[in-house]
Amino acid sequence: MNQQGVRWTAEQVLALAPDAASRKAGSKLGTAGPWSGAGSGGGAVWGLCKGSGSKPYQTIVDTTGPAYKCSCPSRKFPCKHALGLLLLWAGDKESVRDGEVPDWADAWLAGRRKRAADQEEGGAAEGRSAKSADPEAARRRAERRASRITAGARELEQRLADLLRGGLASAERSGYGLWEETAARMVDAQAPGLAGRVRELGAVPGSGPGWPVRLLEESALVHLLDRAWLGIDRLPEPLAATVRTRVGLTAPAEGPAVRDDWLVLAQYDSADGRITSRRVWLYGRETHRTALLLSFGVAGRAPQLALPAGLMIDAEVVPYGGAGQLRADLGEQFGAPVPIKAPPPGGTTQDALAAYGAALRDDPWLDSWPVTLTDAIPVPGDDGWQLADADGRSALPVAPAALSRPGLWKLAALSGGSPVTVFGECGHRGFVPLAAWSDDSAETVTLT
Repeated sequence: MNQQGVRWTAEQVLALAPDAASRKAGSKLGTAGPWSGAGSGGGAVWGLCKGSGSKPYQTIVDTTGPAYKCSCPSRKFPCKHALGLLLLWAGDKESVRDGEVPDWADAWLAGRRKRAADQEEGGAAEGRSAKSADPEAARRRAERRASRITAGARELEQRLADLLRGGLASAERSGYGLWEETAARMVDAQAPGLAGRVRELGAVPGSGPGWPVRLLEESALVHLLDRAWLGIDRLPEPLAATVRTRVGLTAPAEGPAVRDDWLVLAQYDSADGRITSRRVWLYGRETHRTALLLSFGVAGRAPQLALPAGLMIDAEVVPYGGAGQLRADLGEQFGAPVPIKAPPPGGTTQDALAAYGAALRDDPWLDSWPVTLTDAIPVPGDDGWQLADADGRSALPVAPAALSRPGLWKLAALSGGSPVTVFGECGHRGFVPLAAWSDDSAETVTLT
């Protein structure tokens, strides 16, 4: 049975590229010239690409993952050949016709899907094994780590007290070294969440005009997290779970699986040193839940998880715990992706601010909250961009981090001065637009 589903758009394919160089190289291979034996079917796309050697590169993409396999020596995922093949599949049905999977591609597909099934079965067995492990030993390990984090939180409180006692101006004179030393101490205390926030504090004095106010705000949030950890036994469990997550204690996704038709609204990467983080936003058409999928790549490798924006998947997601937490893991998928038929429901800019404010009650450390704006008009200006309600009553400023992205001009071109639907992240720094839809088309325009 053909489970291929809809062919992706070129924009959705290029969104999977690990970097700009791969996008450029993949685009050059998105024509029929270098390809032979290309086809699609069974949830896969395959083809042979002529390279510099005597044998063509064997390239195959499992579109249900997606996942990629190519005989080229590239360490990028997907490589330029996989991107080129997907672009050819997206734009040239004659060159990539539906057919039977060839043996060389079928062998990899069968092995991959068997490993996925074994991993799922092994994960269940591991869960049963973990439950039968020595609970007393696990309790002692947890207590030792909690004790180290408590010591680190107290030390950080002393560092913040010294900062306020000496005046905020001293932070600029002392430089970043002292903050990095404090962050290293938090790492030693096994509190990576606190370490990350300390590094952010150290970067504030060099962030431009108005930095003392920002430093005071961020210091207050760190102080709040310290005090919450030190009094965690008095917190309600959902908030306590959020605090544990914020200081850096990880826990598996253990909530009940939620099956729905999930709209893939946006996918984008951010780099932090040697780690690349990928965020994928989903919206459940029936449950009206929003879910955030996170994946990571190290040493220059792109994260494995990739879901092109603009598609809808029938799947299960397993949520993590914590008050106001949206993070989830992607579970079993029950069919091939299909195009989004309509954008998610939304509201006004005031509704967006109210949603962010409500979320802050559950998680005071939230930088932003996912929202959808309906009937919004992008308005460029000398002092920055805004997204204004069509009735002109209110507007949200676009966050400074998004001002340098070309996606804003894509949004302006899509709008042409008319209202559009925009999905993005609303926070105290402003609104970051990630995807948009016009009134006369359900096609998703990515803005990342």
